[in-house]
Amino acid sequence: MSTQNLGDDYPESTQKLDKTVLGFLSLAERLLLVIISLLTMLAVALELAHFADSGLIRLADLLLLFIYLEVIGMAYAYYATHSVPVTLPVLIAITGITRLIILQGKEAEPSKLLYEAGAVLLLAISLAILSWASQRSASINGSGEPATDQPIS
Repeated sequence: MSTQNLGDDYPESTQKLDKTVLGFLSLAERLLLVIISLLTMLAVALELAHFADSGLIRLADLLLLFIYLEVIGMAYAYYATHSVPVTLPVLIAITGITRLIILQGKEAEPSKLLYEAGAVLLLAISLAILSWASQRSASINGSGEPATDQPIS
């Protein structure tokens, strides 16, 4: 969330109300980010407890931990910068669909598997394009260093 100039053409009472509402929304945003982070940490703890109880760790379980890690990273990035790097949701989607494919196993319908693999391919292509575009925009802007991500505000 960016700080915006509310303008001088509004009455002082309207400006004060706007600042109060923006402050409330900013507080609510940060509170929800903390709740999301805490619940994600709880989910990680429960998953680790499940590993300890069952003594079995599958590839799908590890992918689930990667999804949790990406959610925490996205919450961190948003809390720190008030923007989400575009690539993080794409990575979460790729990991989620890959996990779904693995969980289905051999009994999955082949056409469904092809659709899911196609979705992963499209997401991977979009990730490559986003990475290429962010590097290109950094070189065009003359910063000399490639940008790692373009944020979504």
